[in-house]
Amino acid sequence: MPERPTEVRGGVPVPSKTVVVVGHGMVGHRFVQELRERDVTDQWRVVVVCDEPSPAYDRVGLSSYVNSWDPDALALEGNTYPGDPLVTMLVGRSVTAINRVARTAVLDDDSSIVFDALVMATGSYPFVPPVQGADSPNCFVYRTLDDLDKIRATAEAAPAGANAVVVGGGLLGLEAANALKLLGLKPHVVEFAPRLMPLQVDEGGGALLAGLVTELGVSVHTGVGTTAIEPAGDNTLHVTLSDGSSIDNAALLVFSAGIRPRDQLARDAGLEVGERGGVLVDDGCRTADPDIYAIGEVAAVNGVCYGLVAPGYSTAEVVADRLLGGKSEFPGADLSTKLKALGVDVASFGDAMGASEGALEVVFNDPVAGTYAKVVVSDDAKTLLGGVLVGDAGQYALLKPMVGGPLPGDPAALIAPAAGEGVGLSALPDSAEICSCNGVSKGDICGAIAHGAQDVTAVKTCTKAGTTCGGCIPSINRLLADSGVAVSKSLCDHFHQSRSELFEIVQATGIRTFTDLVARYGKGGGCEICKPTVASILASTSSDHILSGEQAALQDTNDHFLANMQKNGTYSVVPRMPGGEVTAEQLIVIGEVAKEFGLYIKVTGGQRIDMFGARVEQLPLIWRKLVDAGMESGQAYGKSLRTVKSCVGTSWCRYGVQDSVGMAVDLEKRYRGLRSPHKIKFGVSGCARECAEARGKDVGVIATEHGWNLYVGGNGGQSPAHAQLLASGIDDRTLVAYIDRFLMFYIRTADRLQRTAPWIDSLEGGLEHLKAVVCDDSLGIAAELETAMESHVAGYKDEWSGVLEDEEKLSRFVSFVNAPAQPDPTIEFSEGSGRKVPVLLGTPQPGVRPPANGGS
Repeated sequence: MPERPTEVRGGVPVPSKTVVVVGHGMVGHRFVQELRERDVTDQWRVVVVCDEPSPAYDRVGLSSYVNSWDPDALALEGNTYPGDPLVTMLVGRSVTAINRVARTAVLDDDSSIVFDALVMATGSYPFVPPVQGADSPNCFVYRTLDDLDKIRATAEAAPAGANAVVVGGGLLGLEAANALKLLGLKPHVVEFAPRLMPLQVDEGGGALLAGLVTELGVSVHTGVGTTAIEPAGDNTLHVTLSDGSSIDNAALLVFSAGIRPRDQLARDAGLEVGERGGVLVDDGCRTADPDIYAIGEVAAVNGVCYGLVAPGYSTAEVVADRLLGGKSEFPGADLSTKLKALGVDVASFGDAMGASEGALEVVFNDPVAGTYAKVVVSDDAKTLLGGVLVGDAGQYALLKPMVGGPLPGDPAALIAPAAGEGVGLSALPDSAEICSCNGVSKGDICGAIAHGAQDVTAVKTCTKAGTTCGGCIPSINRLLADSGVAVSKSLCDHFHQSRSELFEIVQATGIRTFTDLVARYGKGGGCEICKPTVASILASTSSDHILSGEQAALQDTNDHFLANMQKNGTYSVVPRMPGGEVTAEQLIVIGEVAKEFGLYIKVTGGQRIDMFGARVEQLPLIWRKLVDAGMESGQAYGKSLRTVKSCVGTSWCRYGVQDSVGMAVDLEKRYRGLRSPHKIKFGVSGCARECAEARGKDVGVIATEHGWNLYVGGNGGQSPAHAQLLASGIDDRTLVAYIDRFLMFYIRTADRLQRTAPWIDSLEGGLEHLKAVVCDDSLGIAAELETAMESHVAGYKDEWSGVLEDEEKLSRFVSFVNAPAQPDPTIEFSEGSGRKVPVLLGTPQPGVRPPANGGS
């Protein structure tokens, strides 16, 4: 029998019992953390056997691996237990047998480890249905980092525009489809159930979800199975479906048809398993062998396996407590979920399908806005039983904790468009669960706040709330605010600083890359919040091109291609027309370009022309012609100055009192290319009749007989606001100086994605404080702000001209990286109504109003 390992510290042997953990996924890691935190007397040493090449990583966020292909970005914090001498990691190793008599775990090299307790955390494996051809080399599963690496290699070698098939329309299936789309393939999702995500959404939610997913370029096949997978030419597959239809030219197929518990090790050891698999355990997660436990997806607690991380964490905590003499029992599982499927919010909670006796359903379905909401209530409409949210899951944090409790009012008011305005977390009892992943209640969080947790990070440390999926963080922030705590303005988990603080850091230090900034002032690899925010800050503080160096990888889709992506994957082209001015020659060029490339033309509300339907590889060709004609990018894609709208002023109008067009042209040329926290729009009106609608703009200029009146903070959109008067009767020079100061102060101090109207409201002292800063120089920074603006003006260069002069930047503009000359064959248009519109393959087309009287 092998010898029991002995820990030595300070030259003194320390006797301890040994627990062997078989498997190191998210739940296995949670068990080790819980045991080491609770084992204050060091009763146990831990040996972890991890059969994957990487220690525990965020499998819930597996699809984000496609964004960076960096496994370290998914690594769970502390997954190697640095500095802990009582934890031994065996990575890339496996347990091949359990000798229950000798109490040993046999490893893949035939060595063995003596254990006092063994915890099976082997998780699950993907189910591959018994379909003819399922063993094809081009068939994969979607479970590990290694699986995604294999899928990537095959996708990159595939012919451009090839199809890809995903068998299974649950969450992982839709995430797999998204990954395949990002890899340049055309995904088809095949789901045997009559709707996508059948375990999470009902028929109404499923119908909306299918429509939203299809709009994103994914073909959906529901109510059918896969009957055969056959090799075809060009190393592709021919996939036959149960309704007789087929999918040809498939470069690969991914099975995502559910999971099965990895219980073979237990079976071989003679441990009892459940009817549907899984190691049978009691409420203490103990098998029939008193020294062997099972946790996570492999554990069949009283015969039931749970495939979610939250109940897995519960089993880990139960076993950690049991090993230290406690009597914890599995508390049951909350199967509520909140997630993004292909970027579409989906949430379900409680009795989502309305199976309870006498249950009533209240539904709000808005296909125009792309949202579906349903709450299930008791027969007296006084108790919330469950619900489904698709398209907008913003109310999940409020609704989910209410399940089983009394409703605060009319059920319809909870899901109507203005839901939540009169209902807050204060209405919930302390027992309401806020973090379902970690079983943390409102009372737990409020207790942590009362004992000194003053920000989200501190609450996470005290309670573990928000440490898994992060979906409860908005609720934590609300509870902090309700408790009178000044809520942290941290940009995200990677930067504890606010956007404005990061701006000051970049400006003071001269840092020019995200890598340097996160290394010196942040942590981790960044996220979809901080990367584009830092990209905007870097662009606001220098004249560097946004696609230069590593900045290109920080941009969102629109900035990455310097164009707005449309619903069918094509892009729009918007040349700048300062003040709405355009020459006849430029109009002719625009017409010629639109005709040559088959673009749909529309005049915008910002007094310029938008051309729709350009494929990504056509963008440089189009812009070459526009730039040669003297036009520049209108930056309709950026968080920057969009347009300066104007009336004709004294040039033509008999009512005009100032040259509004000339001023508008000057302002647009001065502030073009200026990157900011959100988009900025100007309006310049030549008289009080206000034809340019200047008071609905971020910066509004209205002419009077005594000079210019300057208005700021006007916004359209979902929360419209009238601009407020900042200064009146000022001359041209003062007007420009005040606008310089206003814009640079906004860029320095606003939060991420904050428009000017809410920014002004957020300032202490509001508009009066802003007047003091801009007009009276109360902070003594007016000269600094003006100098910063002069630096921007002097360094401006048209972004599209910068692309056309750089071969490396030009190389980005392709539909398929593995076939740069190949256009996307899935892009189609219809002109049956006399108007060009995109065709979304696989879906019926929305109605298009025909031209009146047969005209055009």
